[in-house]
Amino acid sequence: MNASSNFFIGIDVSKPFFDASLMAVIDHQKQSIETARFDNTADGLKAFAKWLKSFKVSMDQNTLVVIENTGIYHRLIWSFCNKKGLSLHIGNAAHIKWSFGIARGKNDKIDSIRICKYACKEADTLKASAVLNPVLMQLKDFMTSRTRLLSQINSNKQYIKELKNINDPTVQKVIEQAHRTAIEGIAQSIKDIEALINKIIAENIELKHNYDLLITVPGIGHLTAVYLISCTTNFSAKITGKQLACYAGVVPFEHSSGISIKGRNRVHHMANKELKKLFHLSALTVIQYYPEFRTYYNRKKEEGKHPMSILNAIRNKIALRVVAVVNHQKPYVNNQLIAA
Repeated sequence: MNASSNFFIGIDVSKPFFDASLMAVIDHQKQSIETARFDNTADGLKAFAKWLKSFKVSMDQNTLVVIENTGIYHRLIWSFCNKKGLSLHIGNAAHIKWSFGIARGKNDKIDSIRICKYACKEADTLKASAVLNPVLMQLKDFMTSRTRLLSQINSNKQYIKELKNINDPTVQKVIEQAHRTAIEGIAQSIKDIEALINKIIAENIELKHNYDLLITVPGIGHLTAVYLISCTTNFSAKITGKQLACYAGVVPFEHSSGISIKGRNRVHHMANKELKKLFHLSALTVIQYYPEFRTYYNRKKEEGKHPMSILNAIRNKIALRVVAVVNHQKPYVNNQLIAA
């Protein structure tokens, strides 16, 4: 393949199918964009490969594929790109959307074309996403399943509680018995999933090593450590503490403009809410059990700071320590990073 030829592919993924747009750049000249739709299945990817071959797309680093992060629906394409040696960037959907500027109207084909143009325009700044790790995907799915099942238990318990004050005692007893059976079954399922999570961590050397480092950080328990590993792909991207804090939504940003808007600094609503909740629980724990953080909390409170503002600062501190122990590969002990 001519070294002066580059290919940019934008893919809009949905559950049943995906739309692909292909732009070739030959000798710095953009060619017309080709589009097609394929089933989001193994057979659909075979057809996609033949389509790329018909346009003589190079299956190497001269081709860049960009897709939006759809949670689970893009995984087949992710695996396909890894096997074919294609550079793949899995982008934040909101970031890609905002890059379009003011856009009127949309459909899957148009979105794929816009993503294709975005890939060409931002090619020099886009970083290739990590290779799909089946073990980490299993861990992430198990953690998500655990959260969903726990939510079902809480929902059932709340429903029973709401009925208790208004229901006939006889009817209430029957309902409670029926829900008790369901709750016990779900609780057992959660235990089974937790056993699988523990098995994955124990059997994988890299995961176990970072897990052991994370739980040395004050406030970071078993579930928080596992969730951090799953949502950061075991810190493979070498993120900074500030990046993790931003991702968790615990970094305050200035909110002002000229002389008319003088708002207080505040965190952004775009965040991983589950991670933010876990960091919040960690902050409550360290205030109660760690003198370093308890002293900090009391001092700031005496200075007149709002309790939630102080808690957010502690969440931020925990995020910074999490990344520090992983990046330095040293456990956290007595507010110092020391060799293991």
